[in-house]
Amino acid sequence: MITVEHLTKTFKISRQQRREMGPGFSGSTIDAVYDVTFVCKPGRVFTLLGPNGAGKTTALRLIATMLKPSGGSITVAGFDVAKAPVEARKRMGFLTGSTGLYDRLTPDEMVRYYAELHDMDAQTYKRRREELFTLLGIHDFAGRRIGKLSSGMKQKVSIARTIIHNPDVVVFDEPTAALDVVTSRSIIELIKSCREQNKTIIFSTHRMGEVSLLSDDLAIIHKGRLIFNGSYKDFQSQMQTASVEDEFVRLVEAA
Repeated sequence: MITVEHLTKTFKISRQQRREMGPGFSGSTIDAVYDVTFVCKPGRVFTLLGPNGAGKTTALRLIATMLKPSGGSITVAGFDVAKAPVEARKRMGFLTGSTGLYDRLTPDEMVRYYAELHDMDAQTYKRRREELFTLLGIHDFAGRRIGKLSSGMKQKVSIARTIIHNPDVVVFDEPTAALDVVTSRSIIELIKSCREQNKTIIFSTHRMGEVSLLSDDLAIIHKGRLIFNGSYKDFQSQMQTASVEDEFVRLVEAA
């Protein structure tokens, strides 16, 4: 489970950044996330939706212990990320649209390296590797250098690396961004598989079709603040427009 309570992240900004904010901005700080509260439950996909610059990635990086909160608290699998970040990370997988892989390694070497970081025994690693490589279709290029792979292949390797240790909590930050339909579908199937395994999943996306396909719970963030937080069924029941995309635009414009 992920519990986020009154989460705030404030960044100091430079003079150059203040100028870029325009003449109407005069402060020296900006709240990328402000007083955000939500709960992600096991066995459900929690979708975090918002326009560019809304605070989605900042919120997910705070959950993943990559940033420290300015205020509020986050617990992941029962561990406070500020007080026990290492324990939280052990139980979590974090995936972004940027693969950040080592070009000289093969997928086999890359995934094995991360398994060793998590102290996986050989038998458990072999079983997990077979499951993930089959699910994601990695076997055909498992021995090729990562630098020679397509972006879709790299993203599959990045996913396998992220969840090789079978974490209880998985954070997906726009995992299908800029990927083709076939690769995106394999990632969506993986997210569904994680839900069936009763994992806690938080997922951000720009693709409205994925929101409809995957969401059990939904939060919409705009300018660092939540403007909707509830089940996807609740969201559908309060819609005043004909589509999810139109309703999203309506809420953002109203905010």
